[in-house]
Amino acid sequence: MRRNFLTAVLVTTMGILPSCGDAKGGSSVPTPSASHRIAVTSSAFTEGGTIPRRHTCDGEDVSPPLAFSGVPADAGGLALVVEDPDAPHGTFTHWLMWDIGPHTTELAAGQVPPGATQGRNGFRKTGYGGPCPPRGDKPHHYVFSVYATDRPLDLTAGATPDGIRRALAGHTLATGTLTGRYGR
Repeated sequence: MRRNFLTAVLVTTMGILPSCGDAKGGSSVPTPSASHRIAVTSSAFTEGGTIPRRHTCDGEDVSPPLAFSGVPADAGGLALVVEDPDAPHGTFTHWLMWDIGPHTTELAAGQVPPGATQGRNGFRKTGYGGPCPPRGDKPHHYVFSVYATDRPLDLTAGATPDGIRRALAGHTLATGTLTGRYGR
């Protein structure tokens, strides 16, 4: 009897483990890291502040202006990943962009710099898709992560967040984040 109970607990636990993590059952992709920090700011909102309606699905749905400082002089490029970790079915991707010029210090609202490539977001569209949390949820957090790379990333336009993280692994010189909030 005790043996059957332990077996049932083990089988149940093993069945639960794969469902932890993102909506696809988790990710074993390493998170890019670096000891140097990039300062990421926006003239539209402050760290932890509310993202203006203009930059959401309830407004014009254009990307907010961003500024970067502290990018290493020897960087080969920049990558940008914008995600909502509070989404109901796991982290939701709002924007993927890479091969941004290493000397780029700012992006104007709605701007994609020449030479940069955008990936598909969680809305299954290429480019920026602004915050659009379910009505009635507490405000979600939107994390704008910027990575300085030691070389251009070898990715196709259909790259996923995991694909970008794989490409960044071992090639990230510096990183920084800016987090905004939005609720409906």
